[in-house]
Amino acid sequence: MTTIDQKGKYGRYLYEILTLVDLILINVVFGVVLFFIGDNIQLSDPKILWVMLNVSFIPVIYLIYRTHKQRAIYMEHVFSRALKVVVVHALCFIALLSFLNIFLPTMEYVKFYVSCFVVLPLWWLLMRRIIKRLRRKGRNFSNVVIVGTNTTALRLYDELHSDAGFGYKFLGFFGVERPENFKGEYKGNISDLESFIKENKVDEIYFTLSGEDQSVIGAVTKIADDNVVQFYYVPQISRYVSRVFDLRNIGAVSILTTRKNPLKNWINQFLKRAFDIAFSSVVLLFAPIVFIPVAIAIKLSSPGPVFFKQVRTGYRGRDFYCWKFRTMRVNANSDKQQAQKDDPRKTKIGDLLRRTSIDELPQFINVWLGDMSIVGPRPHMLKHTDDYRKLIDKYMVRHLIKPGITGWAQVNGYRGLTEELWQMEKRVEYDVWYIENWSFFLDMKIIVRTVLNAIRGEENAF
Repeated sequence: MTTIDQKGKYGRYLYEILTLVDLILINVVFGVVLFFIGDNIQLSDPKILWVMLNVSFIPVIYLIYRTHKQRAIYMEHVFSRALKVVVVHALCFIALLSFLNIFLPTMEYVKFYVSCFVVLPLWWLLMRRIIKRLRRKGRNFSNVVIVGTNTTALRLYDELHSDAGFGYKFLGFFGVERPENFKGEYKGNISDLESFIKENKVDEIYFTLSGEDQSVIGAVTKIADDNVVQFYYVPQISRYVSRVFDLRNIGAVSILTTRKNPLKNWINQFLKRAFDIAFSSVVLLFAPIVFIPVAIAIKLSSPGPVFFKQVRTGYRGRDFYCWKFRTMRVNANSDKQQAQKDDPRKTKIGDLLRRTSIDELPQFINVWLGDMSIVGPRPHMLKHTDDYRKLIDKYMVRHLIKPGITGWAQVNGYRGLTEELWQMEKRVEYDVWYIENWSFFLDMKIIVRTVLNAIRGEENAF
């Protein structure tokens, strides 16, 4: 008995249809800019303009198609991909028009591509929500099976089931033999695989066994080829190796390599540092508006300096003085003990400054001087560095980039007091993920979420 095809008549062409919609959308945006918000430019042959507009779409088809095919996508990736699409299309479009001696005013290009940069991500995000909703209702999914019953197979199963919106319908495990106490949905051994594929219209096979067993992997790839099923090989990598890998080749041998830190790239370094300088300069220019009244309030609240300077661990393990507004009475434990929820050392104005994160504003001085970045792992006091580097794997990896005023761990709820080891472990996990997945748009996302969290108020801000 065969299953009903839940993809719909055109479901298998979903990504092609969405790419075509993107082309139509770009044409609509161009028409709106040209005829409604433009300067009513008179062209002798507007058809040529439209032809070149669509010809310039060809180089970005792959970028757009890849965006639609990704089952899980982050907002910062959407905007990064949109920027690439806009830049590549603009270069091609302007070059073609220049070759044909057609010149549009610069502002027309600016209006058009700024509009595209806004409209495309919004459309992609809306489309993503619609598709995920359809998939959660049982439409537009891929039927998948896993060959293997090992730890890798079970981890993959958990990921496939982590969100119904990804669009995977898991049909079962296959293996050389069924292990004892195996709790998964075991459908049979390799000899049963082909008949199952035909009866259940399987779309994808995920092979998690060792690639050294040539007879098994050869048999499964032949079954996939004969039945036009997509075959994926899943390497057996420990769950504790959390890095993202790139596939490369040495001759005919495939190898996996850990992806380099994106901030080792000088272009990314320049972009991040330029933003840090520009942003911190603007903040410090208007800082007296906040700094002066806060300084007066601190002085009136208790004896002591306005600023609190503490030695913390920075880039590549180097020490630096981290600036903050003083929020506590002068005490001997400031370099050893973290602030508690109802810490008696805090002043009344200090408690307010901590809850609103205003006490962190002087760290823009650190950013401007180059000791810190606006976004990055939060710098810890020296005692914490000495303690946690012995207890937590990869703790020192978080120092491969400059520390930040805010970070990926902080906007995900891991800020403030760390009473238990697991809390610091999660913070380190998020910090390492940020380092390995850095992008300019990820920084923008973190900044926006930081501002929103500050407005709403954070439970761990004390």
